[in-house]
Amino acid sequence: MTALVPYVTGGITEDWTDYVVAYQEAGATAIEIGLPFADPMLDGVTIQQASDRALSRGTTVTSILDDLKRVRGRVRVPLIVMTYANLVFHRSATAFCRELAEAGVSGLIVPDLPVDEAAPVARAAADAGIDLIPLVAPVTPDDRLAEIVALGDSYIYAVSVMGTTGERTTLGDSAGRLAARVKAVTDRPVLIGFGVSSPAQAAEAGRAGDGVVVASALMRRVLDGATAAELRETVASLAAALEDSTDYAHAEVSGDRR
Repeated sequence: MTALVPYVTGGITEDWTDYVVAYQEAGATAIEIGLPFADPMLDGVTIQQASDRALSRGTTVTSILDDLKRVRGRVRVPLIVMTYANLVFHRSATAFCRELAEAGVSGLIVPDLPVDEAAPVARAAADAGIDLIPLVAPVTPDDRLAEIVALGDSYIYAVSVMGTTGERTTLGDSAGRLAARVKAVTDRPVLIGFGVSSPAQAAEAGRAGDGVVVASALMRRVLDGATAAELRETVASLAAALEDSTDYAHAEVSGDRR
C-alpha cells in the first residue's frame, strides 16, 4: 500500500487529539498536525477557518504540544507538524525543534521557508531528531528541484497544483508530472497533497507517487461537526482505496513510533 498522511488542525476542538488516534486506527501511515496561524498564506478557506476556530478557542503552540504529550502513549505513527516560519523563528529554530521533539513530533513542514534560508532550520531539526520535509511545486525549475529534495531525510511533499490548499473535484495532471520529475532526482518517497479530496483521487495520486496528504476534505467535515469516529471511517475509506489501487511497496515515513 502507499502512504496515507491525514491532517488535523491542532486545537480545532477540545478533543482534537481524538482525531489523531482515530486516524491512526484507520490506517494512517503518519499524521500531519497544523499549528493554527493568523495569516496562513498557503492555506485555502477551509484550513483558514479551521485555524480561526482553533485560535478563537485560545489555542497556542504550547497548548498543542502539551496535548500531544498527553497522548504520546497512545500514538505509534510519526507525527508531522506543519507551520509557518514566523512561528519557528519566534522561539528560535533550535528551541522550536527541541519543543517539537519533546512532544513526540518527528517531522516538520515549513511551506514559506525558502530553500536559501533553510539551512539553520534544517540543522536545528536534525539536532533534535526531526526531519525537515521539503515542498516542491509544478513550477519548481529542475536546478531548484534538486536543491530542495536534498533537504531532510524523509519524504518529499509534492504540491499537486499552483494555489492554496482546498478541495477539488479532480486531481490536476501536474501532480503526476511533478511526481515523475522528483522521482528522477531522488529515491525518497513522494507524497502528493493539495486537492486530494476523495478515495478515487487518493488512489490516482497514489499511483502517481508514493502516497498522499489529505487535509481540507477532513477539516471541512470537522468544521461541520463530524466526530472522531466518523473521521475514522473516512480515513479508513481513503486507506482502502490506496491499498486496492496499487501493488507498489509501502512508502515508509521515517520516525515510526513503537
